[in-house]
Amino acid sequence: MSRPPVLDVDDLGLVGPDSVTWQAHADPAMWLGGVRSLYLQALHPRAVAGVVQNSDFQADPLGRLFRTADFVGVTTYGTTTEAEAAAAGVRRVHRALRATDPDAGETFRIDDPELLLWVHCAEVASFLTALGRGGYPMTEAHANRYLAEQRTSAALVGLDPEEVPGSIAEMTAYFRRLRPLLRRTEASDVIYDFLHRPPLSGWLAVGARVYEPTISHVAYSLLPSWAKALHGRRGYPAPVATGAARALRLGALAVLPRVRERTTAQPAWVAAVRRLGDWATPSPDRLPGRA
Repeated sequence: MSRPPVLDVDDLGLVGPDSVTWQAHADPAMWLGGVRSLYLQALHPRAVAGVVQNSDFQADPLGRLFRTADFVGVTTYGTTTEAEAAAAGVRRVHRALRATDPDAGETFRIDDPELLLWVHCAEVASFLTALGRGGYPMTEAHANRYLAEQRTSAALVGLDPEEVPGSIAEMTAYFRRLRPLLRRTEASDVIYDFLHRPPLSGWLAVGARVYEPTISHVAYSLLPSWAKALHGRRGYPAPVATGAARALRLGALAVLPRVRERTTAQPAWVAAVRRLGDWATPSPDRLPGRA
């Protein structure tokens, strides 16, 4: 279906249907990336202290992951107004939160730009890794463009886009600079244990026994070797992790269309396609530069 001749630019959202972000964020590999990002974020002592001291994740095991997914969905596929409203809500919550440094004992703000930058970089780098290891057909040029596009989402939470890594080279340099600050802590152990064995009950507890060796430990295994060394736990060997990520992605691609036919809960991109038309349907075939 061809693009309509006249479109409201605001209705296209922050990045629009012609972006790498629009295509990639509809892929199921993003869920592996989301879990991986939580393992990576936990290695920053202040960032993880902020989570453990302020979050109700123990009482609401799936809440944080779903809230993150919802935010990524609306900022990618929502209208500009919807994205900005969601971001304003996040900034409002962050402004009110404080935590105590586990080493210095001093109180710090959750919306410290350095912490926001760490969370952003851990998240988008994890998305890219999960997509690539999962077999999503993204080139280095696509990855660079994706990171440049994600400066827009960084600005939403209060960061200066010019100070956010916008390429693979810049992201690599950022992690190299941060590594001396990262380490395993009691709080990071809490996150590791929680992500592997979330306190679920009922039928969800049955699913958790499948989740741990598959999604959870596969996502952990996609971390760089230095991050796994800091956590002090082994992951699956790299070829096994890559193969598992690809199998999980392919399985999800096969199953999700049938699941969506049977439920009213739909991913954010479905609403965007209803709003804009079938031409806006996310697809790897629509990645910039592909035939």
